[in-house]
Amino acid sequence: MEIRGLYKSFDDNHVLRGVDLDLYKGENLVVLGKSGTGKSVLIKILVGLLTPDKGEVKIFGKNALGLPIKELNQLRLRIGFSFQASALYDSMTVRENLEFPLVRNVKNISRKEVDRRVEELLEAVALPKTVNQMPSELSGGQKKRIGIARTLILYPEIMLYDEPTAGLDPVTCIEINNLINQVQEQFNTSSIVITHDLACAKQTGDRMAVLINGQFTAVGSFTDVFEGAEDPQVKAFYDYNFIK
Repeated sequence: MEIRGLYKSFDDNHVLRGVDLDLYKGENLVVLGKSGTGKSVLIKILVGLLTPDKGEVKIFGKNALGLPIKELNQLRLRIGFSFQASALYDSMTVRENLEFPLVRNVKNISRKEVDRRVEELLEAVALPKTVNQMPSELSGGQKKRIGIARTLILYPEIMLYDEPTAGLDPVTCIEINNLINQVQEQFNTSSIVITHDLACAKQTGDRMAVLINGQFTAVGSFTDVFEGAEDPQVKAFYDYNFIK
C-alpha cells in the first residue's frame, strides 16, 4: 500500500495535512496518535468509507480512490477491517456471524467449505466452543476475537485493526496483541494497526508511524521512534502513556 499527499478536512478542522506512508508486504505497521488526531479518518479513507480532499492511495498497485464501484468492491474483499467495537450482529450466533461474509461474497461455496472455514477460524482465535453462542454471551475480549475471525474468514491479504485493545483489561490486551502477531504469521497478512496504546504498538508493530497535527512526525521501529526522541510532541506522547 502506498499513501501519498493525503489531505482531509471537515470545514475548518484540517485532520490530515499531506500524509505519506507505505505498508510493506508481510509487516505490521502501527499508526499511533492521541484520540482525535485523524487515525480513524485515515483508516476509513483506506477502505473507501471516506473520500480525501486530495492525495493518492495505491493498493496492490491500483489507485483505490479512482476505481469504479465494482472494482472497488473486489479490492475490498482483499482487505479485512477489524472494527473497534467488533461489529457483530447481535441477532446471529457466532457461527452465523462468521458465515455471513462467506455466503454473501463467495459464489457457489459449498456447505462443507463454509463449515471448514468457520472451524478453522474459531480454532485460530482459540474459541471453538463459542460456535453456537450469541454475542451477548461473550466477554469483550471474546467479541474482539470473534470479530477478527469474521474478518479473516475471506482470507484477506491486508488487515486493518481499529483500536484493537480499546476498552479491554491489561491481560486481555496482551492476548489480543498476541493474536495480531499470530494472524500475521499464520495467514501471511500485512497489517495496519490503529492505536493510541503504546503497549499494543510495542508488542505488535514492526514499524511505528506517529500521527501528530495531521502529519507523520516519526516513522521507524519502536526503538528508533521513542528512545531518545527529540521531537517534543513525540516525547510527550510517550511520557503520557507511561511506557518504560
